[in-house]
Amino acid sequence: MAGNTFGQLFRISTFGESHGIAIGVILDGCPAGLPIDLDFIQSELDKRKPGQSKITTQRKESDTVQILSGTFEGKSTGTPIAMLIPNEDQRSKDYGHNVDVYRPSHADYVYDAKYGIRDHRGGGRSSARETAARVAAGAVAKLLLKHHGIDIFAHVTAVGKINAPNLESGNIAELLALREANIVRCADPATANEMIEFIDGVRKDGDTVGGKVSCVIKGCPAGLGEPVFDKLHADLGKAMLSINAVHGFEYGSGFEGTELRGSEHNDSPIPNPSAKGQSFLTITNHAGGILGGISNGMDITFKVGFKPVATIMHNQQTINAAGEASEIKGKGRHDPCVVPRAVVIVEAMAALVLADHLLRNKSSKL
Repeated sequence: MAGNTFGQLFRISTFGESHGIAIGVILDGCPAGLPIDLDFIQSELDKRKPGQSKITTQRKESDTVQILSGTFEGKSTGTPIAMLIPNEDQRSKDYGHNVDVYRPSHADYVYDAKYGIRDHRGGGRSSARETAARVAAGAVAKLLLKHHGIDIFAHVTAVGKINAPNLESGNIAELLALREANIVRCADPATANEMIEFIDGVRKDGDTVGGKVSCVIKGCPAGLGEPVFDKLHADLGKAMLSINAVHGFEYGSGFEGTELRGSEHNDSPIPNPSAKGQSFLTITNHAGGILGGISNGMDITFKVGFKPVATIMHNQQTINAAGEASEIKGKGRHDPCVVPRAVVIVEAMAALVLADHLLRNKSSKL
């Protein structure tokens, strides 16, 4: 199934199901000689793993990653890097009630319609459990980008109607410390406390809520991105929209930019005294660091919108496989709000896009 592969030169293929033996990823195209920090990869997976707090699913997975190939003496060899993450805490019995019944707003029906067969245990391949494999590969991409002075930072900026202030222009190390100091992963402490209280109330109601994750990429050189169909923002959009529960993507000024005039929206360039050659700064950054689909050297900024988790602990109308009216109620362990665990997934997918375009750009000129 071709849809399991992402990227061109820095390419990943993920495999596995939510309630199978394991999930994993094969990463091809990583240059040889890159130091592979297993502790860092594991720390990234720890940010996504379930069972972290009272506002996440209580499924207990250590998400311990095993590197099966592609490294020697702590460095990449240039050959495919295979990583495996065993599933340790499956409770397939939690899904016995929907063997022949389609859960509202899940992929149950469409998988049946496409393949004529589906894994009802947690959605099988459509489960967000698959994203752990992306985080593992994204951690390697981050190591490559770090080698080139590129940093990525994301945090939760909205839960329901609760919005955090714009903090993306700050120091990444400081913002990261603030983000990791709370369980909702919002870099503004006051807003974080409000979000946590709200999510916990939604959880107690047996319901769910959506939110937004904002991301900034700093240190990206000008020139990354391909003309026409492989524009940098187009690939970032595809990457983000491939994440489970994502319903929206905007970069730069996004939809708010539609309310401005050109005289307000244009980013005027100014000389960059700290850089050599053609590099410049812009007074504003409505473009979000991308012009004509190619990075311009400014911070790349974008936002990702997540819908409420589809599984709720309420009775809902639905149909069964025979097309007959039925009723279903959510069971098992599920996130009341996905965004706290999605932050590192957003960063991982951004890193995979940037790593791919970084390598592709090596052949753009003599």
